[in-house]
Amino acid sequence: MQSVQGSPTVRRLRLGLELRLLRERRKLTGASAARSLGWSASKISRIESAKTMPAVDDIKAMGKLYKVDDEKLEELFSLLRDADQRGWWEDYEDALPEEYTRFLGLEAEAILHRHWEPQVVPGLLQTEAYAREVILATRGIVRITHSGVRSRVEARLDRQQRVIRRPDPPAFQAVVEESALMRRFGEPSVMREQMEHLIEASLLPQVSVRVLPLESLHPVNTGAFIHLRFKDFDDVVYLEQLYNAQFVEDLALVAGYETAFDHIRSEALDEDESRVLIQRKAMMWRR
Repeated sequence: MQSVQGSPTVRRLRLGLELRLLRERRKLTGASAARSLGWSASKISRIESAKTMPAVDDIKAMGKLYKVDDEKLEELFSLLRDADQRGWWEDYEDALPEEYTRFLGLEAEAILHRHWEPQVVPGLLQTEAYAREVILATRGIVRITHSGVRSRVEARLDRQQRVIRRPDPPAFQAVVEESALMRRFGEPSVMREQMEHLIEASLLPQVSVRVLPLESLHPVNTGAFIHLRFKDFDDVVYLEQLYNAQFVEDLALVAGYETAFDHIRSEALDEDESRVLIQRKAMMWRR
């Protein structure tokens, strides 16, 4: 199947959400809908949560039960067709953790990306050499083959082209702690190139990069997180750990991360001051 710019992950979520809303409008519980259809309640749940792709006949059966008109039914079929397309990240599935591929699918249709990064330069702003060194740094702990390293680097570069460098890029805001600019990955030349690349990327019209200086009061004691905002459904926060990742979807918790990001950003240098500081770090890595 051909790869599409839109995200099949998001289409699956939208399809599941539409089916849940149609069921609820008929005041049916998942269990009662399942009984009427001769299905298990878990099948309804898995379709609505986008964990299982429904078949065309499943959509027809649910549409009949929910008394869906022809126009709405065709909309559901269109979502199903889009959801069955291949995402670009699926070329790298063998080398990437499952949670991360789901994140890439969500990221592809976010309209706003907000990254807080206290340890490394955000992946969407990394050079090839820096990305390779960051990935290699975990090889003594997490088992990654040589080909796996190569695939992860290629995926990271491909991701940059698909997100911040595509023709219609989303808004991108990053706050990076100053210590991340001083933590060496690879030779000094790798760091110098990364600093220069970071300045260049920060000049893109849709990109905002701010640095939280070491002397500032650290406003929130939290690790890295990515907050994604979407046009048609609720925001999601992505947390990545050493061996796994977590999605925060509870609205109250997501709002807390949004407040935390705003607070961190308010304590950071503005964009021009941040570029001056990054340039100083680039000079430091020339030594």
